[in-house]
Amino acid sequence: MTISTGDTLPEATMIATSGDAPSGVKFPDYVSGRKVVIFGLPAAFSGTCTTAHVPSFLRNREALAAKGVDEVICVSVNDFFAMKAWDGQIGASAGGITMLADGMAEFTKAIGMDFTAPPVGFIDRSKRYTMLVEDGVVTALNLEESPGQCSISAAETLLDQM
Repeated sequence: MTISTGDTLPEATMIATSGDAPSGVKFPDYVSGRKVVIFGLPAAFSGTCTTAHVPSFLRNREALAAKGVDEVICVSVNDFFAMKAWDGQIGASAGGITMLADGMAEFTKAIGMDFTAPPVGFIDRSKRYTMLVEDGVVTALNLEESPGQCSISAAETLLDQM
């Protein structure tokens, strides 16, 4: 079942890429009592993710903070090492975005945002989405129809909704 507005985030553990060693982040405890943006994308180092999706949040990090967002979190079904290397290349953490690796797709599957596209080697990857979460409850959700598009799930769309 796909998560919807009004739903509470499910229990799942992801891996933070800050620091030199992997560290677990447990949802929904991690977001309890806070207003956060979570955006999911299909793959580190992929075209649209690198050139459009993450940059939309880097450009708008301060505007999101001005609207009361405590943290912006990027989730991808990649391992710790791929996410850390990608973060180093695109400067997401330096720009105020928390990068979380959902290597086993635990969170992605729990919210019903997984898809598989064998022709490009995507198995249990994340659909492209953006959600606003307040105290663990989804208050806005924007799901992209195609993983190669980034308009509905861009930071600007979410800002317009806030």
